[in-house]
Amino acid sequence: MADKGIIEGKGRVEECLPGAKFRIILTELAENEVPEESQKEVLCTISGRMRKNRVRILPGDIVRLEISVYDLEKGRIVFREKS
Repeated sequence: MADKGIIEGKGRVEECLPGAKFRIILTELAENEVPEESQKEVLCTISGRMRKNRVRILPGDIVRLEISVYDLEKGRIVFREKS
């Protein structure tokens, strides 16, 4: 973790929303598995590097994301896992 104000995690894309936003269900948070009954939804956008390289994200994809410690409801997608 390079920055103290960021939490890293993994999640599954649940829904694609207008404006390049995505609804993500967290599955793993900071190297710890999230129990299924307490899985949380996060609203995410695509990072600039992914937008620049035109990486396509579809519902069902597994993604790596960064969440701010100040607002745990919003995040940024930084990597799409190979499927």
